[in-house]
Amino acid sequence: MAATVWLAWTFCRQLMPVARVIDKLGSSLGVISSWLVLLACLISAGNATIRYLLSYSSNAWLELQWYMFAGMVLLGSAYTLRVNEHVRVDLFYGIVSDRTRHWIDLVGGAVFLLPMCLVMIWFTWPWFVQSWTLNESSSNAGGLIRWPVILLLPVGFTLILLQGLSEMIKRAAALRGFHQHEYAYEKPLQ
Repeated sequence: MAATVWLAWTFCRQLMPVARVIDKLGSSLGVISSWLVLLACLISAGNATIRYLLSYSSNAWLELQWYMFAGMVLLGSAYTLRVNEHVRVDLFYGIVSDRTRHWIDLVGGAVFLLPMCLVMIWFTWPWFVQSWTLNESSSNAGGLIRWPVILLLPVGFTLILLQGLSEMIKRAAALRGFHQHEYAYEKPLQ
C-alpha cells in the first residue's frame, strides 16, 4: 500500500511540468481567442458600414465572422476550463470541501470530460478529412472554403482534452498536497 501511495505521489509530481506546458498552450490560445473577438467585431462593423454606405456586400465577410466565432469558442474553451470559468451544474459543489471538489473534478474529468472529447474527436476528424479532400467550399456565392473551420472542431476538442488532462493532474497533485489550485471555485450569484 505504501509503495502504491509513493508511486502515485511521484507520478503526479512528475506530470506537473506536463500540466504547466498544457496550461501555457491554453493561455496562448485564450489570448488568440480574445483577439478574434475584436477582429470579428471590426469585420462586422466594417461589413455593415460598407453594405449601407456603398451598397456592397460579400458572403465571404459574413462567413469569416462565423469562422472567427467558431475559433473563439473552440480555441478559447481550453482556457475557460483552465481558469475555472466553465459552465458547471452546481447541485452540491458549493457546499463541499476543497478536497471533495478535487475528487469531483478528477472523477468527472475521467468519466465525462475525457470520453466526451474522445468521441467528438472521433466523429469530427473524418468530417474534416472529407471536407479537406473535397476542398469543400460554401454553397453561397463568394463564400469561403469550409475545411479550415471544420478543422477547428477536432483541434478544439483535442485542446479541451489536453486541458482536462492538465486539470486532472493538478487535482491529483492537490489531493497529494503539493499543488495549490490557482483558480478557486466561486459560488455563482443567485
